[in-house]
Amino acid sequence: MGAEVCDLRVTLSDPRGAQRVLFDNATFCFGAATQVAICGPSGSGKTTLLHLLVGLQRPQRGTIRWSAVDVTAAGERALDRWRRETVGVVFQQFHLFAGLSALENVILPLRFDRWSVPAEMRCRAHELLERVAVRADCELDVMSRGEQQRVAVARALLRGPPIVIADEPTASLDRATGDAVASILCALCRETRATLIVATHDPALAARLDHACDIVDGHLQPRPPRRAPLSLAAAR
Repeated sequence: MGAEVCDLRVTLSDPRGAQRVLFDNATFCFGAATQVAICGPSGSGKTTLLHLLVGLQRPQRGTIRWSAVDVTAAGERALDRWRRETVGVVFQQFHLFAGLSALENVILPLRFDRWSVPAEMRCRAHELLERVAVRADCELDVMSRGEQQRVAVARALLRGPPIVIADEPTASLDRATGDAVASILCALCRETRATLIVATHDPALAARLDHACDIVDGHLQPRPPRRAPLSLAAAR
């Protein structure tokens, strides 16, 4: 599943009420099953762009479309359902729950829909935890930060979503642990042909992906492609 972004404008207000432009007339698209790094310093708009892409934040102007779904026009209830069915999110802060095992943390989102988790989904959760090398019965308070992030990756991929977004997934990890998490995340998304979009300032992580873009003066500026060129239309 690919994304088409057209004429995007996003501004933020600082504490004094002054407007700062993050994106202005930005137009670009991400192809289906590609892996893209969104790069830039803190405050450049990386996290905001992730939120915009999946409808967690609305732009002042522009459209964002994933196939037939226009996330800038859909109502909140429809967006909630679409995200549950379509999007996996890996947060920088892991958002795991103490007192629950690795397995229970992975399947927790399913309980928002139903209390009884289908056997096939429980089986997939076990398989994902095996892939990320975390015991299903491991408790949160004895997990390393790397293990916690790998559990968060397994949770994001549980439903086999066609879209995965990850916000600084290696930022709080040491180099070796971050490399391991990045490798797992990229490999699992390639297997399911999910479109992976990562906000990061980690050059090692960006180098693993198909494409990398920098946020520059309100637009996405592609770096020289390592694979097929990324389609980033010029601002109109």
